[in-house]
Amino acid sequence: MELPTQYKPEIAVEHVTMQFRRAKDEASSLKELLIRSARRAHKTETFKALDDVSFTVDKGEVVGIVGTNGSGKSTLLKIIAGALIPTGGRVQVDRDKVQLLTLGTGFDMELTGRENVYLNGALIGYSRAFIDANYQKIVRFAELEGFMEEKVRNYSSGMVSRLGFAIATAGDSPEILILDEVLSVGDLFFRQKSETRIRELIHSGSTVLIVSHSPSVIRNNCTKAVWIEKGRLRAMGEPGKVCDAYEKKSGG
Repeated sequence: MELPTQYKPEIAVEHVTMQFRRAKDEASSLKELLIRSARRAHKTETFKALDDVSFTVDKGEVVGIVGTNGSGKSTLLKIIAGALIPTGGRVQVDRDKVQLLTLGTGFDMELTGRENVYLNGALIGYSRAFIDANYQKIVRFAELEGFMEEKVRNYSSGMVSRLGFAIATAGDSPEILILDEVLSVGDLFFRQKSETRIRELIHSGSTVLIVSHSPSVIRNNCTKAVWIEKGRLRAMGEPGKVCDAYEKKSGG
């Protein structure tokens, strides 16, 4: 059913359900796996990552999504961005406007930091000319001067995260910005710097979706919050109230 023309949200998530099939009891050895394959005795079960989730996001809203690990938050973001197709329901959004930022996606550990800037930037959609013009800014923001000719396999996890964040946020803010756990990178100083950069993107007028394990991030940056637990929508509304309910239920 189409939404009335007088109300057209930027994002409309309508009764979205997502199911995956997974092994019910995994083989404990290669021998057992081969025997099961020969006998076609694999047992699978259906796992429902999202169950009839619906909400809307208006233009210019900053919406935070909270929930415990495995509740379907990242799956939902990938469906909105078009990386996954839901089992049921639909999402109405202009995906040409969407940029999904997830740290480290598309990194090749056997390439150098410099090579990964160009690889990861291309995956995000940056042109080579853009990366050439912004390369030094990316390196400075990531605080990796002197390390860019090293293979990324030799980086610490914090260095990889800093480089991924610097690449992902080098461009201008898109009309719809989706952030999957990008505010938890590096040490305290770098997290403060990354939050400042994200606030710049948010306040540029974008419509923003943020997934974060930190309710304080949702409280401080969002105009609305959505709580998803075990694939189901539990609450939606004012960030403080939703985060309070989430923390009370999860014991936080």
